[in-house]
Amino acid sequence: MTDTIESKLAELGLILPEAAAPVAAYVPAVQAGGLLHVSGQLPFKDGALMTGRLGEDRDLEFGQEAARRCGLMLVAQIKKALGGDLSRVERIVKLGVFVNSAGSFTDQPQVANGASELMQALFGEAGRHARSAVGVPVLPLGAAVEVDAVVAVR
Repeated sequence: MTDTIESKLAELGLILPEAAAPVAAYVPAVQAGGLLHVSGQLPFKDGALMTGRLGEDRDLEFGQEAARRCGLMLVAQIKKALGGDLSRVERIVKLGVFVNSAGSFTDQPQVANGASELMQALFGEAGRHARSAVGVPVLPLGAAVEVDAVVAVR
């Protein structure tokens, strides 16, 4: 699956980023009982953190792109945790999507689609997953979106 994922990334014109180091007292991923739990990932574009609040100073399109960037970082963390072997991914089980939102913003599910659609594009049927999409008043470092994951692995 590694070659498949790498070729799908290339087809989509996407480059997998370097897996980000933790910014506090946690590890990026923990494997237990056939599941890989990946810590929340933030959106980076051209080396800069994508910040802002949806419905206030950022729009839906920005949020979807931020969620997609979080998804790319998740894949980078998965790849690193699995020793570079993405073929060990059996299924993306669940994504948790946190959206830095104004109180009146209610399109969190559409923002989350940025990450969800990426997982499906890369992993096919194994990329279809359960999901939470939650609006929050603030995220670490002012990030617009944060996404974590649970992944079934071989």
